[in-house]
Amino acid sequence: MFELNKTLTYQGFVLVVRQIEEFLDTLGKIGYDFLSVLKYLVKFKIKTKEVIEQAKRFAFDSLPISLAIVGMTSTIIAMQLAPELAKQGLSDYTGTLSALVMVRELAVVMSGFAIISMVGSSFASEIASMSVTEQIAAMEVLKVDPIEYLIVPRFIAGTLFMPVVFIIAATFGLVCAGLVSNWCADLSLLNYLTSLWHGLFVRDIFIAILKSSFFGGTIALISSSCGYNTKGGAKEVGLATTKAVVWSFLAIALWDFVFASMFYL
Repeated sequence: MFELNKTLTYQGFVLVVRQIEEFLDTLGKIGYDFLSVLKYLVKFKIKTKEVIEQAKRFAFDSLPISLAIVGMTSTIIAMQLAPELAKQGLSDYTGTLSALVMVRELAVVMSGFAIISMVGSSFASEIASMSVTEQIAAMEVLKVDPIEYLIVPRFIAGTLFMPVVFIIAATFGLVCAGLVSNWCADLSLLNYLTSLWHGLFVRDIFIAILKSSFFGGTIALISSSCGYNTKGGAKEVGLATTKAVVWSFLAIALWDFVFASMFYL
């Protein structure tokens, strides 16, 4: 007798439906937590001590890995870009192109990826562990709102301090690109700095700072929300951390597309 529920087509359909349901459920929870965060921000109910603590994680703990990723990426790009421009007699544009690439995209996106990997995953696993061990439930019994205590400070820290990471990483990346251009294409540092200023626009800098602020707030919100809504045991903690990382990467890609469409299309 033919059994529909055992066919590959049916099982594939069920899998797709479950994935869609999980996606919508996660999106709804993140949206609800964001509204709760806004409520506390409007009322200016902020745990200053917690914000400072989370800011340290965003601005200092993630800085070495951000500098390493941005510096290495800018070095690789300069190694390929500078010699080719020199062959075409366009060495004077090396700094200009480096500035455009670094400020508009490379520094902010790579810093975001570094923060997701180090800080975002930490947020998710930390809060998820608190949830499955009923520490969050204990906070509610003691009349302490977990969102006010756990999510709001992380959201504020991410929004305010990821721009700091971006500025430092972009500066470091431009320095690395200049040194590599001098080594690979014999481009003098003076010529590099001169051409660099032609590619630095105040508009681009402000857009990148705003974009990095959105990235930081989004990473903190998604990571905290995924951890906060975790139920179960140790396995679910791992799944929540993975979900937070995947959703944060996706969110950064979407925000990057939105900003590019709004300001550069």
